[in-house]
Amino acid sequence: MDTPSLSGSAASGGRLLHLHRSGGSSFRRRLRPGGGASEAGTPLGGVSYVSTPIPDDDAFDVGADKYLLAKTYFDCREYRRAAHVLRGQAGRKAVFLRCYALYTAGEKRKEEETIELEGSLGKSNAINQELVALERELSTHRRTGAIDSFGLYLYGIVLRDKDCEGLARTVLVESVNSYPWNWSAWLELQSLCTSSDILNNLNLKNHWMKDFFLASAHLELKMHEEALKRYECLMRVFRCSDYIQAQIATVQYSMRDLDEADMIFEELLRTDPFRVDSMDVYSNLLYAKESSTALSFLAHRVFLTDKYRPESCCIIANYYSLKGQHEKSVLYFQRALKLNRKYLSAWTLMGHEFVELKNTPAAIDAYRRAVDINPRDYRAWYGLGQIYEMMGMPFYGLYYFRKSSYLQPNDARPWNAMAQCYESDQLQMIEEAIKCYERSANSNDTEGIALHQLGKLHSMLGQSEEAAFYYKKDLERIEAEERQGQNFVEALLFLAKYCKNIGRFEEAELYCTKLLDYTGPENETAKIFCKG
Repeated sequence: MDTPSLSGSAASGGRLLHLHRSGGSSFRRRLRPGGGASEAGTPLGGVSYVSTPIPDDDAFDVGADKYLLAKTYFDCREYRRAAHVLRGQAGRKAVFLRCYALYTAGEKRKEEETIELEGSLGKSNAINQELVALERELSTHRRTGAIDSFGLYLYGIVLRDKDCEGLARTVLVESVNSYPWNWSAWLELQSLCTSSDILNNLNLKNHWMKDFFLASAHLELKMHEEALKRYECLMRVFRCSDYIQAQIATVQYSMRDLDEADMIFEELLRTDPFRVDSMDVYSNLLYAKESSTALSFLAHRVFLTDKYRPESCCIIANYYSLKGQHEKSVLYFQRALKLNRKYLSAWTLMGHEFVELKNTPAAIDAYRRAVDINPRDYRAWYGLGQIYEMMGMPFYGLYYFRKSSYLQPNDARPWNAMAQCYESDQLQMIEEAIKCYERSANSNDTEGIALHQLGKLHSMLGQSEEAAFYYKKDLERIEAEERQGQNFVEALLFLAKYCKNIGRFEEAELYCTKLLDYTGPENETAKIFCKG
């Protein structure tokens, strides 16, 4: 395996616009306790929480030796052997372990069938053959009350796999209310909360773990402001939590506050230099900022720390992508997916790499696998839209760009992409394009595409006053950023002509003077305007 170099210039090449690696406000210093902070199990935050229930431990009342033997078999990944040892055991822990062993054995067989039929990254219709029997048994235990919070958690997973999402949510709520410290149950519940309405209607007890859940769910639902507020409240209580700091950095990245998120990630690495969790998000951020040196250093560090983590493979893939070595990037994304077939970011990013390699069928397949895993992944929908737009199929492109903009309404890029589809030769729907560009201009269009295009389209429609308004705003933006180019020249030419036509000669002369600094036809045009 090639080890990424710590140095070396990285070139972004002609990479397409990618939503996944662009993610500012001022950095708020995260306090670490020097003393005086309570470290009790339940936090002191001025909020009245319910106490954490302690589950009954019935494992050692009857059949303790069998339970421990089964647990040993389970840890050795001999799942059916573990389930066989516990047959006939009625204790709640024994029931859970036996059912969980059967479920895991079914998942293992499902993965084996998929690999046998389609290969390690293939897609098949294989199912867990244990689901029907497990649902029947666990539903009976739930009705009779012979089930604990962990059994309810497993029952929720089984119902989710059988597409009974409503009942799965109900059962998982019962599980977390019974034992709030099972974070895996919270995460399964989060995956079933596909809208804010569903989230708000959950009947959850007011335990402090609920705050962690709501913050994470808001982040997943792209409700970034709410997520940030909750994580900052939690940070005031759990002042030593690197997890919360990493989540805050992820929120800032998602809000495209790259500089602030960068500072938080740097602080995390200073306090925990061998950390791999959340570093894949950091690598996306460094990619967006084209920080090749920092990304090279991060890739080298995770390679030495744990090169067989999916996150490590993803970071190294980003490093090679930034260097323009897309074949190697695809190789490392594939390695990440062999380690975790449901690693969402790897599917999406690999789709981007296939686009760079002009492998359209593979890119479409990667993006579709991403939306199969998480239909709320706006980056994959955007990638599909890009591909169909490139293939000259704007109607298909519009469908996918609309999906992306619905999931990420405050991001300017899907709106710009939709506008370009409306402008295409096949559609020529200029009015619709203008509406999309207006939405983009109101969504912090950092690339400055919308204002210039609005000026251009209004000019095409003969709406000179509106065109002048947008060209002037675009001119102000370009001058503020101290960036000049063809858009700057076009804006000057239009405004010079427009001001001359309406009799604002001094303003027209000012624009012409700026044009005289350029060589080429615009210089001659400016001279003609001045003489006229």
